[in-house]
Amino acid sequence: MSDILSSMENIDTMEERKKIAAAKAAVLNYIITEEEAICIQSMAAPPGVKPAPVPSAVAPVRLWGVSGRQAQMQMRNQMQMRTFK
Repeated sequence: MSDILSSMENIDTMEERKKIAAAKAAVLNYIITEEEAICIQSMAAPPGVKPAPVPSAVAPVRLWGVSGRQAQMQMRNQMQMRTFK
């Protein structure tokens, strides 16, 4: 019974190790990609000109705002089609 429990603990730690290794690889890949983008920009720019900063992330989607705008557009469309009298 103790052998089964110890093997279960090893599985959990192996899973954790795999997750940690995957996270580290993803972060490293992201950093390398950003460095390459900066390098390419600096090579494309004429000498003496500082390259523009590379945006680090895309702005998050605000679902409430999108939903509100969609509702307004639907209401305007219905008004134009004279659904309301």
